[in-house]
Amino acid sequence: MTATSASLTPPADAIAPVRHPEAPAPGELLGAHYGHCFGCGGGQPHGLHLAARAGQGVTVTAEFTVREAHQGAPGLAHGGVLATALDETLGSLNWLLRVIAVTGRLETDFARPVPVGTVLHLQAEVTAVAGRKIYSRATGRIGGPEGPVAVRAQALFIEVKVDHFIDNGRPAEIQAAMSDPDQVRRARAFEVNP
Repeated sequence: MTATSASLTPPADAIAPVRHPEAPAPGELLGAHYGHCFGCGGGQPHGLHLAARAGQGVTVTAEFTVREAHQGAPGLAHGGVLATALDETLGSLNWLLRVIAVTGRLETDFARPVPVGTVLHLQAEVTAVAGRKIYSRATGRIGGPEGPVAVRAQALFIEVKVDHFIDNGRPAEIQAAMSDPDQVRRARAFEVNP
């Protein structure tokens, strides 16, 4: 990051993140948290279809392929789509903590263009926790997991209760998600939306 807001700097009393004992195992595919999520859901024809995997500690890796529907300038990924990919990857970290959290702040740097057809390799980690605040960072690389950095971000997520979604979401979608017989999918449906 070229400059970081004070709101993205953990306070002195922040603690190191602790992976929840029931978090997915390293290497495990996390899957979509909600089928209609633009970032990771399979129900969005023009979505990112981002696939995230649990890493060691409180880290995740993810990939998505930039398609024609994701372009801004001719042949290049739209910056907002790249920011969405970073946000989705960062939000996936909360599943390793087993908390429901929403994006409070996201700061993104764009280091190089990302052409259509490129696979963006994303890596994210939680850096600190202070009460309900979760501090994290991510990078997106092209040409492979060790390739040149194209985008990077720092974020602040805020832990919320499921009531946040019930009070603010559309009732039909909320009821459908809450009625899912799969307990894990039901819990994950409410994890990263603002």
